[in-house]
Amino acid sequence: MWIEGIGYAGAVLTVATYAVSTMIPLRILGLISSLTFLIYALITKDYPSALMEGTLVPLNAFKLAQMLNLTRQVRISANSDLSMGWLAPYGTREQAIAGQILFRQGDVANAMYYIESGRFRLIEAGIELGHGQIVGELGMVAPDNARTQGLECIEPGELLRVSYTDFKQLYFQNPGFGFYFLRLISDRLFANAAAARAGAAPVAAGAPLAAAATP
Repeated sequence: MWIEGIGYAGAVLTVATYAVSTMIPLRILGLISSLTFLIYALITKDYPSALMEGTLVPLNAFKLAQMLNLTRQVRISANSDLSMGWLAPYGTREQAIAGQILFRQGDVANAMYYIESGRFRLIEAGIELGHGQIVGELGMVAPDNARTQGLECIEPGELLRVSYTDFKQLYFQNPGFGFYFLRLISDRLFANAAAARAGAAPVAAGAPLAAAATP
């Protein structure tokens, strides 16, 4: 009878995963559910189910650890600089060569970039960007999702490309990450407003927030 109780407990935990709306609680419940079903399958000698649950346990544990690390890094970043280097596991690296146009003004924006090396220039503003800076995040919230600036590589380097699809998933799955992104956007907009009042050029997406960019 107690063996069946383990099976029922696993079923309840599985159903409970559908009642949560954020990823971390879902991963925790999924991990406990898989562990419970794994124990049940081993006791009842249901080896196909044991194999499946034995695969899901490390998978859920890895995804949970990844999300907890993201949350920790977001918390650290929210109290320090606005670096996005910790997004590396969620993006793809791209190499750029001198003279390459990564995107042009008016292009549909579908990704943002974190510059890991090299030098890049916002074509219309003439602003240079380098290591540790981001570019393209404002396109995600622009009404028409159009690029407001073109981006050209002026010195070979490497970028981390994060698609808006992946970015949105992280945004909705992790409230801490959503807060970080709102702070990133609001700081950029406040900096642009301050630059406009001072009669200076706007702070470009990816430019340092400590001071307005110069023409």
